[in-house]
Amino acid sequence: MKHLLRPALLTLAATLAIGNSPPMDWNRVVTRTASQSNVLGNPAAKVKLTTWVSYTCPHCAAFELESDAGLKLKYIRSGKLSVEIRHFVRDPVDLTVAMLTNCGPKDKFPLNHSAFMRSQSVWIGTLARSSKVQQSRWTTGDLPSRARSIASDFKFYQIMATRGYDRVAVDRCLADVGMAQRLAAGTEAASKLGVDHTPSFALDNALLFGTDGWSLLQPQIEARM
Repeated sequence: MKHLLRPALLTLAATLAIGNSPPMDWNRVVTRTASQSNVLGNPAAKVKLTTWVSYTCPHCAAFELESDAGLKLKYIRSGKLSVEIRHFVRDPVDLTVAMLTNCGPKDKFPLNHSAFMRSQSVWIGTLARSSKVQQSRWTTGDLPSRARSIASDFKFYQIMATRGYDRVAVDRCLADVGMAQRLAAGTEAASKLGVDHTPSFALDNALLFGTDGWSLLQPQIEARM
């Protein structure tokens, strides 16, 4: 009798274990596209939000602070919404940051992105304080030299160090000409779609005109849930 009961008990235990397993947290899933954008959450989500951001845009930093908790806790985690972050490169500093946020494994992108957006108010002041000599270094010479000058002047090496990157790893990413070309191509493609400011948004591939922040975006997300 014991021999007959044991397989049944094991099956029951396995079933209970599966039933008690925690639900999938889609915040842990990151998909990097061929065009150098990053999709956060379930790629097959019912609602797909696309955001175009620039790292030197104060409104983009404000959007990060206002929306981050709501998007992650209420929408992305459940798998009902995915967020694709596309880069809209406005200037050499913006390009440098975009290359750094995409540096290394795709799973590091979300916190790299957050680190630069949340510290923007600290490092952006370097733009106003910069000399003509510094600005010349940011815009002349080959890409790696320009990017290294920007990373040094804006203390981006220190920000990347808090994310676990040493200088060699950072410089390797800043020398990635292919990545820079993909980011530039993505910006050009966005302009052709009608994106003319940041942040800009699309829901299920439909560009949202007149929506420039979380207070206007959230109700539109909610209406699609």
